[in-house]
Amino acid sequence: MSNPYAPPLAVVQDIVDPSAEIVAAGRGTRLGAAILDGIIFGALVYLPVMLGLILNGVTDRIFGGESTTEGLGIGLGFGALGFATWLVLTIRSLIRNSQTLGKKILNIKVVRADGSPVSLSRLFWLRNVVNGLLGLIPLYALIDHLFIFGESRQCLHDKIADTIVIQA
Repeated sequence: MSNPYAPPLAVVQDIVDPSAEIVAAGRGTRLGAAILDGIIFGALVYLPVMLGLILNGVTDRIFGGESTTEGLGIGLGFGALGFATWLVLTIRSLIRNSQTLGKKILNIKVVRADGSPVSLSRLFWLRNVVNGLLGLIPLYALIDHLFIFGESRQCLHDKIADTIVIQA
């Protein structure tokens, strides 16, 4: 029989188990995840636009060489649909387990520097928006990525957002 005066037994997910070892993701793995994310984005967004342009050129030749914009419109429409699909898939994956699609494939994820889960707002605002605005500064992107060669393996955008990329 349980004690009615005992404290509740709740699992608190934002407290990190100090005995769990956090292993930083390798530099090559992070690069691979970024490349995979780019390929996925390109396949969902740029490929339909390119196919629309090709379709536009093919229809021009078939129908007498007159310039039409139907293929371009179709390509842009499918590109917009692909972008919406990519956005939904990426946001769902980030909310569920702090991973982009490329990071999920390579079994790495983003967490706070202390190992606790990272919020979507921190990922979006600090790792992407602030970093994107700083990217307007000449050579910032190069400097940002060169920081990964430090001992902590954190890029500058990781330091800004107080995040690390670890093996999942």
